[in-house]
Amino acid sequence: MNRIDLKFNELKDKKEKALITFITAGDPDIVTTVNLVLEIERAGADLIELGIPYSDPVADGEVIQESSQRALNNGVKIRDIMKAVEEIRNKSSIPLVYLVYYNCIFKYGIEKFIRECRQVGIDGLIIPDLPLEGRGEIIDCAYENDIYIIPMVAPTSEERIKKILKDGRGFVYCVSIKGVTGTRDRISTDLRGYMNLINEYSKIPKAIGFGVSNVEMAKGFSKYAEGVIVGSAIIKAMAASPNKEEGIRRAAAFVKELKLALRDNIS
Repeated sequence: MNRIDLKFNELKDKKEKALITFITAGDPDIVTTVNLVLEIERAGADLIELGIPYSDPVADGEVIQESSQRALNNGVKIRDIMKAVEEIRNKSSIPLVYLVYYNCIFKYGIEKFIRECRQVGIDGLIIPDLPLEGRGEIIDCAYENDIYIIPMVAPTSEERIKKILKDGRGFVYCVSIKGVTGTRDRISTDLRGYMNLINEYSKIPKAIGFGVSNVEMAKGFSKYAEGVIVGSAIIKAMAASPNKEEGIRRAAAFVKELKLALRDNIS
């Protein structure tokens, strides 16, 4: 089984919710990325999204855009990120997912990208700008290599939700807001109605992301799904730190706090 399936099955048996964390690969550098992954896993992360930096990240808010730009300014390339994943895999079996924009895959070469993902140990892909009508080639190639395409739905998806979810595997990335990523003080979406609609069309686990800025929000979101996704708040903790080591420590402490809260929230 894919590591994503194994993790969600394990958490279901333990009656726990998944904590899914996002970090930008190469920010502040690729060595720190490797160390950060290992530390936030130890702190309680169940699955980690690695963002491949891109110059026009249309789904991302200011925090992740700036993080992506820092990584690009450092000269980080996809091949560097693949090597970093290979290094992580020597020490960890945590499910790893790339959040990657389609143009990055297309330029790299679809078959080459998917093949290397399998070789280094990537379990899934989240592709925010993958057009529904043009995803057949990449899905076929990915599934032949046991790489899951994680479907993304949003409150604006409405009648397209059924089609978006049709071939999805691993988990459903449920965008909680209308807009881009970033921390929020509150979410106005009717999460109960929204998640009920998604559940009509897909039986795989659901995880809610975009806007989770603190422990209380994470606990609130976890009532409606099998997992919660936190990204911008972790990157902000890193970026506000005086050095890399302190950034890793602060990020891991925040992740630990989130995971403990999700465990305490089990009904």
